[in-house]
Amino acid sequence: KEADVILSKIPKGAWFCVLTPEGKAISSEALAAKMAEVKLSGRSSACFLIGSSFGIAPRVKAAADFKLSMGPMTFPHHLARIMVLEQLYRSETIQARSKYHK
Repeated sequence: KEADVILSKIPKGAWFCVLTPEGKAISSEALAAKMAEVKLSGRSSACFLIGSSFGIAPRVKAAADFKLSMGPMTFPHHLARIMVLEQLYRSETIQARSKYHK
């Protein structure tokens, strides 16, 4: 049931990224490159999903354009949201060649 709700909420045409421990662990610079690629792909938006403590249904993971790992540790959702937001901001600063990310 949860998977149906999640899949129905993904904006049409969005690049969909699932944050999951079995995803790919990448550097901030690699995330910046990935986000630059997404911007050039013609997608209308990006959508990030942080799974519940029960995990993410396999069919939701299968629908993802990219699976990203924040490492094997577990974080509270509020902290994970802030961490993802900060990494997206950092990604923008890397793309703009700002000194923020160092």
